[in-house]
Amino acid sequence: MEKRRAQIKRMNARMWFDACTVLVAVIFFAVAWPTLHVTHVVPVAVQPFIAALAAFPVLLIRLNPALGWAISAGSALIIALVIPHQPGNELPIQVVHILSLFALLFAVAVRAPVPIVAVAWGATSLLAATMSGDGGGFSGGAWAWAIAFAAVVLFAMLVRWLVQSRKQLLAQEEENELERARRAILEEKARIARDLHDVVAHHMSLVVVQAQTAPYRVQGVTPAARAEFESIGATAREALNEIRGMLGVLRSDGQLPEHAPQPKAADVLGLFEAARRAGVRIDWTIDGLLDPVPDSVGLALYRIVQESLSNASRHAPGAPVRVSVVIGTDALQLSVGNDLSATVARPVGNGGHGLAGMRARALAVGGEVSAGPRADGGFEVQAHLPIAPGSGSVPDPSMAAAVADAADR
Repeated sequence: MEKRRAQIKRMNARMWFDACTVLVAVIFFAVAWPTLHVTHVVPVAVQPFIAALAAFPVLLIRLNPALGWAISAGSALIIALVIPHQPGNELPIQVVHILSLFALLFAVAVRAPVPIVAVAWGATSLLAATMSGDGGGFSGGAWAWAIAFAAVVLFAMLVRWLVQSRKQLLAQEEENELERARRAILEEKARIARDLHDVVAHHMSLVVVQAQTAPYRVQGVTPAARAEFESIGATAREALNEIRGMLGVLRSDGQLPEHAPQPKAADVLGLFEAARRAGVRIDWTIDGLLDPVPDSVGLALYRIVQESLSNASRHAPGAPVRVSVVIGTDALQLSVGNDLSATVARPVGNGGHGLAGMRARALAVGGEVSAGPRADGGFEVQAHLPIAPGSGSVPDPSMAAAVADAADR
């Protein structure tokens, strides 16, 4: 609707401009015809045609200003060279014709390509030599006309530049608006991806582990109950695979940091308790205080522990998990390992984005993560996260999350 209204407004503006152009042409013609016998020696029957050549090219000022200028300039040259003017009249063409030339040259300078503008100005300046009082050549009067035409061209080019700058500014504003909308969409997609990966996938993994280890943890499970647990585990695994597919769609460049409250180092205790309630045989030791750990390091610790427990539950369900957190004065050491030889159920699902995300989260705070099999047959994730001495905060933890999420893709 707004676009249609803008088009109607433009049409109305063009209609008004065309009406004014016609009015000016009629006025020029009404002035040129009755006064032509005063300035030139022309038969009465020819006077309307000469006046029309002086006035009516203005009608092309919007449709084709270059053509209008060419007709006006060509007819002015022919009139100046062929038609004699009255004694005492120093101008070889009428004043109306000169005004038409000025108007058409202005329109050419505003709308035509720059080479055509240069040609029009040069040709009009040469035409000014025929309008000089000495009968030809570039006298002082001819140079005055050339300078006047140049001033008109320069003013028209200034108007042209202002109009183009305005159009470019409007186009840039529209582009910026589209870019803001695109970045808002990317931010929302990134937030959804973080929620799916860091929350939903984690808890879904625990559901799978509970369903598959229930027959081994609970006594007296009937075959029907075992089949039901198997069905629950299969459904949860399918949901996990679909979530991983969605992550590939949702994760994209241009993510913006999220400003929602982020987990801290002390929140890892909740992860341990939740894993134990889900049936994971987990033991943990914490050497040092979690509360003084900077927020960004605490966020990285939380996400690395969360991902490590999820991977241990998926790939080695039933295996005992041992977690060690050592908080020193300048660094935090994390170790999450399990014993694959003690696995009592088959591995679940396939790999995802977690390991790359853990490395990126550690890198965001200046640390590092290593993961791989142990000599005794187990698998271990180790993290080294530096802590700034004597500081309780480091750069915004949401920035670390954004860096990690970008690497998770």
